[in-house]
Amino acid sequence: MFSLLKKEIQSFLGSLIGYIVIIVFLAIMGLTLWVFPSEMNVLDGEYANLNGLFTTAPWIFMFLIPAVTMRLFADENSSGTIELLLTKPLTDIQIILAKYIAGLLLVVFSLLPTIIYYLSVYYLGSPVGNIDQGGFWGSFIGLLFLASGFVAIGLYASSLSSNQVISFIIALFLSFFFYIGFDFIGSFGMGGLDLLIMKMGINEHYISMSRGVIDSRDALYFFSLIFLFLSLTKLKLSSRNW
Repeated sequence: MFSLLKKEIQSFLGSLIGYIVIIVFLAIMGLTLWVFPSEMNVLDGEYANLNGLFTTAPWIFMFLIPAVTMRLFADENSSGTIELLLTKPLTDIQIILAKYIAGLLLVVFSLLPTIIYYLSVYYLGSPVGNIDQGGFWGSFIGLLFLASGFVAIGLYASSLSSNQVISFIIALFLSFFFYIGFDFIGSFGMGGLDLLIMKMGINEHYISMSRGVIDSRDALYFFSLIFLFLSLTKLKLSSRNW
């Protein structure tokens, strides 16, 4: 499993896609937070916060993470190496986890440099340290959970097709639906079901974590979401033997 994980990471870092994802994410966030005049610009705001980071990042990840994950299985399917991979002394779960962790690590690498933004706002605040640290770290952990869910969705989408573009589109649609789709459905007002429907979406739990309190129910939701899509991926791989 670890040899496959190492191979996937080297594949990311040995191609442009890994560096492009990291550079594009940091460039967009840097311009949004520090350059472009808007309510998300840290220097234009009246308060020391990084709300712009946590508002914008999910939408950027919605496009970048499918770009990362689209090749994980689609490339294997198109080249025919999936059959060779499945004959190795690895279980389906080990193969899935290796590819999932590799995709997630690349996303984490792109997110870690944003700690510099936190340190900048921390020392620019008046007085120094005048930033809602609980809110920041809660939002940061929430963003990690959100990215983990998107990677699981993208991995499943990649297993559905041998065409990377199709896998990208499927992952983008599913990520969008799970992030904001349930909120849209719940907004129509369905009696007592509207709140329940909204809680099925990622956004409701991401916002909850952004308040700085890590609720076990929110963490359980993300773990369940990841488990669901990894299980669907395993089901898709197993279907080749039917």
